[in-house]
Amino acid sequence: MIQLTNRQARQFLLLKHGLLGEYHFAGKQGALDFVRQVGCIQYDPIDVCGKNAELVLQSRIKGFTKNMLSELLYRDRILVDYPDKNLAIIPIEDWPYFERYRQAARQHAKRYPEMEALIEQVRTHIQNHGVLSSDNLKLDGNFAWQSAIHWSSGNNSTRSVLEQMYSTGELIIHHKKGTRKYYDIAGKYIPPNLLNAPEPLEGELEHHKWRVLRRIGAVGLLWNRASDAWLNIWGLKAEQRNEVFRQLLDEARIVAVAVEQMKNILYCRAEDLPLIEAVLQNPAPKWRCELIAPLDNFIWDRKLINELFGFDYTWEIYTPAIKRKFGYYVLPIIYGESFIGRAEVIAERKAGTLVVKNIWYENDIKLTKQLRKALNNCFQNFALFNGCETISTESMI
Repeated sequence: MIQLTNRQARQFLLLKHGLLGEYHFAGKQGALDFVRQVGCIQYDPIDVCGKNAELVLQSRIKGFTKNMLSELLYRDRILVDYPDKNLAIIPIEDWPYFERYRQAARQHAKRYPEMEALIEQVRTHIQNHGVLSSDNLKLDGNFAWQSAIHWSSGNNSTRSVLEQMYSTGELIIHHKKGTRKYYDIAGKYIPPNLLNAPEPLEGELEHHKWRVLRRIGAVGLLWNRASDAWLNIWGLKAEQRNEVFRQLLDEARIVAVAVEQMKNILYCRAEDLPLIEAVLQNPAPKWRCELIAPLDNFIWDRKLINELFGFDYTWEIYTPAIKRKFGYYVLPIIYGESFIGRAEVIAERKAGTLVVKNIWYENDIKLTKQLRKALNNCFQNFALFNGCETISTESMI
């Protein structure tokens, strides 16, 4: 078992995510490398100052622009939209590992026999007219549908049929315009060796081991307890999770990590041991200031972040306004090895202005000259990322 101080554990996580020291990732290749490292990044369509997936990448990738992610998804087709930890973006090479989910969606279709004729209409329309959104074709039908593999549901027959065909893997998202999704036949874009690949892992246990190992890698350190980091791994109850951890330890694919003053043991992937060893040498990496996405991999387990960093974060977007402590779309701020506060930032793109509506600092934070400079640099980079030429601060930096 590896012993870490609290500071070493924090350093490991931050270095693992490329949030501490010089940028580890740069440009479009860096964005791809990071997604491959973490396995998936969550997608959310809300765009106050960038969509969640874009926000995840902008904090880590030197020179990142929103077009880079769009190109990786819809031009290069190296990444693909598909549910993983809820709605997500995954590397195309991971497509076969979700075949069991597509099979479940195909079985689920039997609950909606009225869809069969409608699906054929969609196939014909795409064959004759190409890429399709729910606005381009009105299908008759009156039924309530719910996805087998993610939270989508509704009574709009066209949207339901398209989502169902997407769930089974017959369609993929060809591109998006704002929140509008456009679909096309998956076989046009996914190589046959991936599209038609059988389930790579035999049995649920092996699948669970792959998913858990992947999620540990997505965060860096995780514990064997209930966690939002395990969301949408079907059938992973406490009993199954215990067996997965036991086998991964026996196979030396994960390593136990004890952190001072923490009751629970954490685990990292074996391939991260060189980074652990580097952190044990007590380095002094350069500090950066970054805004963190609300659904960032780094903070998937909010309880873990609270224990390690003493930072309590809730995404209040679904909290009634009267009950919010901070704001509708508030981003955590990291400076160096700590969370120093949170900011409500709005990109007013028509005006070309990034509005820093408010900043709430943690109680022990002192606004030194060095910190002000780091914050200003952070918001300047963030304005550039959002295509804004000016910054308006309604609160003091």
